[in-house]
Amino acid sequence: MSTTTTDTSPPREQFTGQVGFILSAIGSAVGLGNIWRFPGVAYENGGGAFLVPYVIALLTAGIPILFLDYALGHRFRGGPPTAFRRVKKWLESLGWFQVMICFVIAIYYAAIIGWALSFFVYSFTLKWGDDTAGFFTGDYLQLSDTANGGAWFTLDFVPAVLIPLVLVWVATIAVLVGGVAKGIEKANVVFLPLLVVAFAVLVVRAVFLDGATDGLNALFTPDWSALGDMNVWIAAYGQIFFSLSVAFGIMITYSSYRKRRANLTSPGLVVAFSNSGFEMLAGIGVFAALGFLAHEQAVAVADLEGITGPILSFVTFPAVVSEMPAGPLFGALFFGSLAMAGFTSLISILQVVSAGFQEKFGLTRRKAVLWIGIVAAVLSVVGFSTTTGLIALDTIDNWSNNIGIVASAVLMCVFLVWLLRTSPELRYHLNTVSTFQVGRWWYVCVGAIVPAVLAYMLVSRIVDLVQNPYEDYDETYLLYAGWGTLVVLVVGAVLLTLPRWRRDPDSYVAWPPYPPVTTSTTKGAAR
Repeated sequence: MSTTTTDTSPPREQFTGQVGFILSAIGSAVGLGNIWRFPGVAYENGGGAFLVPYVIALLTAGIPILFLDYALGHRFRGGPPTAFRRVKKWLESLGWFQVMICFVIAIYYAAIIGWALSFFVYSFTLKWGDDTAGFFTGDYLQLSDTANGGAWFTLDFVPAVLIPLVLVWVATIAVLVGGVAKGIEKANVVFLPLLVVAFAVLVVRAVFLDGATDGLNALFTPDWSALGDMNVWIAAYGQIFFSLSVAFGIMITYSSYRKRRANLTSPGLVVAFSNSGFEMLAGIGVFAALGFLAHEQAVAVADLEGITGPILSFVTFPAVVSEMPAGPLFGALFFGSLAMAGFTSLISILQVVSAGFQEKFGLTRRKAVLWIGIVAAVLSVVGFSTTTGLIALDTIDNWSNNIGIVASAVLMCVFLVWLLRTSPELRYHLNTVSTFQVGRWWYVCVGAIVPAVLAYMLVSRIVDLVQNPYEDYDETYLLYAGWGTLVVLVVGAVLLTLPRWRRDPDSYVAWPPYPPVTTSTTKGAAR
């Protein structure tokens, strides 16, 4: 790290205060996965017993890695490329790797929000009819029939998907142009309370439906034998990891917009437990609704299909809504909630990309957002508003999340904790500015538990993808769309590392000084 004493960086944007930061961080963490992933994962991995490894994973992996992100971004005052470079110059590439992950995720994540907006409108007339599966893949997505010789990639655009997707990008760019306080923070202050209220109303209604008790019993009845299955524990760590928006730049970037003396650990606990609380709320609402659907169809909850992912949201839940009293209202609440949860996450994902380009290339916020937003929007429309959009989304999501993000987290822990030995400095930073003190247990979590569990997940996933074609998709297609995504992430990271910085990022001294100095010197450095 540099020992120079001047910082030529322009004044950094800031959240207006702790509440704005907490709402924005929760808005990022609470996304589509909370609603459509957690309930199914819990149900399939021991039901109520899953809460044991889930809570342990939250305490030993989720919160520790969240603190690591916060410490890194807040101490080194930048997005991932800046923060990692200020730790060690050669680490800049890891920062750009995280930026590339965010860029790739943003271009397909926006498409799902577009779907939610479409189904929000369709809710008022229950346009999907009785065959919700046929409507989603056929009438709405017009999905290419690859099983019968259909093309794996087309430029046949679907207007019903394209139009809301364009609207999502316009709204996203508009928010990010507004900046951290007037754009991101204000959007979360509006949408997060709306999301919680709308979803709470939906959940309260769901638990009073006929058959709701059967659904809740299916979710919460514990299968204690599942605790002896290693895969259940891996599923718990995976759920925590993917739902908290950690290890791919978002929380590093957000924490860099906090004031120098801002409390970090207590807000981090609020964010982590709020995220998990919303997942529990989602689990109750989803399985109460599934219990109702099973009751109406005179089948057991275990016999229902499509209880996770896009199929839960866009096939199973429309079927639930069609059977519910006042279905259009509750359909609108569900898909409105889905859209809001996705949107607050999307703006956080794209802000990572914008911050990286602003800092390295000296771009204004407006110019960076417009350039990045327009390029991302074009790629998003070309890739995901066509008849092969769902296949591309499913493939790219699998590789960018299960390999890209997990690899990013493993590398971050190994480099920072083991190779560069920066964990004492980062822990000192957290404890100096925060009320909740981080003990030495944190070293064990970020230095041993997190990298060990995630490395196992990473290797297992790679082996499985090599041996078994994902979803039985064409192997040539997977080579380009799946493994090719990883090539794009790595090559993009390398290429973005090569250009010179417009402003020297190394002319910076972290505060508070480490190793600690006298009190009088520390106070002087803070002014």
